[in-house]
Amino acid sequence: MPQNQSDAKGSSPDPNPKGSPSPSIDTRCVQAGYTPGDGEPRQVPIVQSTTFRYDTSEHMGQLFDLEAQGYFYTRLQNPTNDAVAAKICALEGAAAGMLTSSGQAANFFALFNICEQGSHVVSSSAVYGGTFNLLAHTMAKMGIESTFVSPDCTDEELAAAFRPNTRAVFGETIANPALAVLDIERFATAAHDHGVPLIVDNTFPTPVMCRPIEWGTDIVTHSTTKYMDGHGAAVGGAIVDSGNFDWMAHAQKFPGLTAPDESYHGIVYAEKFGQAGAFITKATSQLMRDFGSIQSPQHAFLLNLGLESLHVRMPQHFKNGLAVAEHLAQSPLVSSVRFPHLPGDPYFDLAQKYMPHGGSGVVSFELAGGRAAAEKFMAALRLASIETHVADARTCCLHPASSTHRQMNDEELAAAGISASMVRFSCGLEGTEDLIADIDQALAAI
Repeated sequence: MPQNQSDAKGSSPDPNPKGSPSPSIDTRCVQAGYTPGDGEPRQVPIVQSTTFRYDTSEHMGQLFDLEAQGYFYTRLQNPTNDAVAAKICALEGAAAGMLTSSGQAANFFALFNICEQGSHVVSSSAVYGGTFNLLAHTMAKMGIESTFVSPDCTDEELAAAFRPNTRAVFGETIANPALAVLDIERFATAAHDHGVPLIVDNTFPTPVMCRPIEWGTDIVTHSTTKYMDGHGAAVGGAIVDSGNFDWMAHAQKFPGLTAPDESYHGIVYAEKFGQAGAFITKATSQLMRDFGSIQSPQHAFLLNLGLESLHVRMPQHFKNGLAVAEHLAQSPLVSSVRFPHLPGDPYFDLAQKYMPHGGSGVVSFELAGGRAAAEKFMAALRLASIETHVADARTCCLHPASSTHRQMNDEELAAAGISASMVRFSCGLEGTEDLIADIDQALAAI
């Protein structure tokens, strides 16, 4: 199987393989990941097959021993998936990557790939409710504990969260739905000072608006279900590795990468596949083998269609989000508005640093009338729809306290920056004036 997406058959992160200057992010969205040969399909082919045929058992044995590149079972890898993963690598400036069945699977794999029973994770408290639940409850049952720190914590508070058994730091570029902006550079410095990688979920801004690796992030995850797909058509996730973290320099912390894997004939991933290939190879050959959370080739194909227009869609999402945030901030029925690029927002300076050209189209706001007002507002919307979804071509909204974050108690909700009256409003690609008109008539109904 391919151990590095840049080496995957039929795919190349560089759409200009002849050595010309590196293409823009716009060109990468359209062309990276797959370069057809003479007479080959222009579109990424959907390899809709569970298995792959070989002439000899010896050849297949080489694949199982990770001694040769190729494919033998789609539960682990598939050529369609690898081509699309290669495009995401190119967008993020990463060395290797893989697709997963969902963003939740991506975050779990990224963490579990370097954690085991007795490990510890430091995480921002301002994360998606499902991710909080994964860390605080599910992984805790597996013997992996987590300490949650405010994204606004002091350097001293952040340093105090680390333990000798800490194996990773986790955060979201723009937190869902609190919209707190992670100080990536500061969290990366703290992680590296303690000999562990920083893992960042970059779902909301996407690499079009922010490239966390350029600020010191080691592993980047995505729920590709959101803006990357952009049309609510395919659930999926992605993990990409910068290739910058030196696993062997901290060998005692990461035995899964630096000690022999007896389930794969004693392979030492960091030695055999190097700093750039070890993490993704282990996640593919071990975790995907055992958990099977693969993205279907059909979904990968749809994801690629979304990626081809990502650079065009993100500016419009942001334009609508900023206009809606500015409009809501003027309403007496709205007690507060959260949008990182709105002047006066507590994360405005960080947003300008990490995302100078804009972030996402998601706005979070609180209504003065509390939970009841939030429910009335959403019920009155006509253009926007109530959905357990976000970051879509169509505008949608959600009441986090009673849906995505309903498993949290009041203290946990407060730590995540969520109140009972908060509404998460995800601006789609509709006309700006139409969105504002819909919001005005819904506010009038409270």
